[in-house]
Amino acid sequence: MANTSSAKKATRKIARRTDVNKARRSRVRTFVRQVEEAIASGDASRAKEAFLAAQPELARAATKGVLHANTASRKVSRLAKRVKALSAPTA
Repeated sequence: MANTSSAKKATRKIARRTDVNKARRSRVRTFVRQVEEAIASGDASRAKEAFLAAQPELARAATKGVLHANTASRKVSRLAKRVKALSAPTA
């Protein structure tokens, strides 16, 4: 248990920050899941729409420190690749 007042305050701040980060992480996962579900259903237009919504969420999570910048970039890149493959004409 924290003894000093500054340690108690730090504990409160950590708890608040943890809740905020959990909410942000959950939000990112929801957006990514929507893209993946659209890709799985084969609906190219819905997948593109969902991807365009997920992209800024991933960037925001990276900016806020919830995700590492490279992780967010990798996720965006891989989703973009899958969405593009879905909308490409089959030859």
